[in-house]
Amino acid sequence: MISVVAPIFNEGAGVDRFVARLTEVLTGAGLSYELVLVDDGSTDDSWDRVAAQALLDGRVRGLQLSRNFGKESAVLAGLEHAAGDAVVVIDSDLQHPPQAIPEMVRRWREGAHVVEAVKRNRTGQGVVGRLGGRAFNKAFTGLTRVDLIDATDFRLLGRPALEALLRLPEHSSFFRGTSSWIGFRRSAIEVDIEERAGGRSRWTFGSLFRLAVNGLTSFTSAPLHLVTMVGLAFAGFAVLLGAQTLIRWIGGDSVAGFPTVILLLLVMGTFLLLGLGVIGEYLARIHEEVRGRPRYLVQERSGPVASLPEQLVRADRAER
Repeated sequence: MISVVAPIFNEGAGVDRFVARLTEVLTGAGLSYELVLVDDGSTDDSWDRVAAQALLDGRVRGLQLSRNFGKESAVLAGLEHAAGDAVVVIDSDLQHPPQAIPEMVRRWREGAHVVEAVKRNRTGQGVVGRLGGRAFNKAFTGLTRVDLIDATDFRLLGRPALEALLRLPEHSSFFRGTSSWIGFRRSAIEVDIEERAGGRSRWTFGSLFRLAVNGLTSFTSAPLHLVTMVGLAFAGFAVLLGAQTLIRWIGGDSVAGFPTVILLLLVMGTFLLLGLGVIGEYLARIHEEVRGRPRYLVQERSGPVASLPEQLVRADRAER
C-alpha cells in the first residue's frame, strides 16, 4: 500500500480538488493507497472538507493539529501516522504533479528506498523567489554537503528509509534536508512544477526566510564556523592596520584617519551584531531541544483508525 501525505493550511475548496485529482491518478494506476491529510491549524473550512472526504472515501484519513505548528511539523505528523509500505509527501496545492507518483512507485519497486522529484522549472515563482530559492539550496548544499539543488519536498520514502527518518530525535526538523541526509538507495525523476490550482500561496517572504534559517541552524553548525573565520579575518586585518599606523607614527607622519575609524567601527559593529544573532539562533535551537515539548498535537482525527502495521510500527518505535 502507498500512503500519500499532504499538509493542509487554509486550502478551502482546494481540498476537494486535491482529493479528486489524487484519486483519479492513483486509481487509474491501479495502486492500493491511502491519503493522509494533515490540517495544520487552518482557520477556514479546510478541516470540514477533509472530514467530509474521509466520510465519502475510506481511503482518506484526516488529522487536525491543535494549532498551526508549521509545514515541517505537519509533514512529520503525517509520516508518523502513515501505514503504507511506501510514503509519498506532496503539496496539496497541486503544484507538485500527482501524475509523477506512479513512476516514483515503479522506481521504488525496482529497489530504490528514496525517490526524489527534481524541478525542471519554477512555475509560479517570481524573480525574487527563484533567486532566493536557488541561493538557499546552493548555500545549504555547500555548507552541509547534502545536495538540495533543484530539490523539492515531493518525494517517496520506502518503509526502511521512513523508519530511519523518524528515528531522528531533533525537535526542529527539516524534511527536505533530513530525508536526503539519511542516505539509502536513491533515485530521481524530473518533474515540471505546475501553476497553483486555486487561491494564493500562504508563504510570505518572512515565513520563507524563517524556514531557511530554521533549516540551516537545525541541520548544520557551519554558520558558527563562518563567524569564527570572519573574526579571524578581521583580526588579521587589525594587525596589518595597526602595523601600518605604528610605522607612520614612527616616521613622523600624522595619522589622519577619522573617516577610516568610523567606517571600521560600523563594519565591526555590524559583524558583532550579526555574530550575536547567529549565536542566538543556535541558543534558541538548544532551548527548544532541552524544553522537549511535542513537535505537534493532534486535536481530532477523521477516517479509519490506525491500521495494524501502523500500530506495530509505533509500538516498535516506543520500545526503541
